[in-house]
Amino acid sequence: MESIEDASKEELIETIESLREENSKIDDLTQKLRTLEGEQLKSSISNRQLEGKIKELKGEINSFKKTPLVLATVTEVFDDTKIGIQGAVGHEFLVSCPGSINKDLLEPGARVALNQNNLTVVNVFPAKKDKNVAAMEIDEKPEITYSDIGGLDSQITEVKETVELPIKKPELFKEIGIDPPKGILLYGPPGTGKTLLAKAVANETNATFIKIVASEFVNKYLGEGSRIVRDVFDLAKEKSPAIIFIDEIDAIGTKRVGSSEGADREVQRTLMQLLAELDGFESRGDVGIIGATNRPDILDEALLRPGRFDRTIEVPNPVKESREKILKIHTSKMKISENIDFDEISEITKGLSGADLKAVCTEAGMFAIRSNRKEVISKDFLDAIDKILGNI
Repeated sequence: MESIEDASKEELIETIESLREENSKIDDLTQKLRTLEGEQLKSSISNRQLEGKIKELKGEINSFKKTPLVLATVTEVFDDTKIGIQGAVGHEFLVSCPGSINKDLLEPGARVALNQNNLTVVNVFPAKKDKNVAAMEIDEKPEITYSDIGGLDSQITEVKETVELPIKKPELFKEIGIDPPKGILLYGPPGTGKTLLAKAVANETNATFIKIVASEFVNKYLGEGSRIVRDVFDLAKEKSPAIIFIDEIDAIGTKRVGSSEGADREVQRTLMQLLAELDGFESRGDVGIIGATNRPDILDEALLRPGRFDRTIEVPNPVKESREKILKIHTSKMKISENIDFDEISEITKGLSGADLKAVCTEAGMFAIRSNRKEVISKDFLDAIDKILGNI
């Protein structure tokens, strides 16, 4: 009996061991199955991604095979079905406009895409804006105020009367029965505050400040300068109330001579366009024009006649009292010693412009930093003046 029981125990043990081996194999196979399922899922996702990429590439290939559209500019709208357009090379055409096109967008200056075969309008785009105009400095509201400008009290008064008043109170001119001045010309040495004046009046009138250097009007391509001038005035109307500030206006406004060179003729054409815009800008209402130059003696007389730049305002280098005001403005936020004599400093800075005086204050602060001090002393200002005068 014992041998039979021992044999049964051995068989049971063998059976258990066999089951354990089978379970182990099942676990291994289950793990491999899960791994394969995971790999299959990843492959499925990858395949879907590749299928999407293939569709995208096929779409791009099909778009490459399409006939390109012709871009043109609308010159005139005759009715709901016919418009006049001008191509890139200057040719004009009368083309058809299908009913599916939004007629509200069709106006002179708008751009349209045309079918290359029959020149039918396919799409309408906004009017093109010159990249040079788009890159101009546009400040929705400058932070400069009249209190930031020292020593130009009489100039500020004239700028207020000529530019600010027509924008803020146009009804005064209507009651009196006169047209407001069209623009002012600021002239004087560099750094005397011409740009600051323009920014301050833009701030006071909550106007957009559009600044452009006149040399940016000049372009090597025929007619481009005139177009940029038109675009600037159109931008001012769009952003109104606005102040157009044309710096270094002598770049295009010099006296005209009988030169036959192409570059000179293009500059003269640009000047003619500017004169035309100044003459024809009757209804601008809330747009002011300010020009600035260092050389008023070389400007064309046509630019200075009444009806264009109605007032010319000199912005000279500051006198002693003005220099003291400017120094106090630029040091108002600086930590300075109480014993600094601004009267003496303004005396020894004779001949310096407002920009030079600002540089003096900045350099004085730098000298204090180099000496590891937390306030600026008189010696710092004297060293700064020596440095600025040495660079002039």
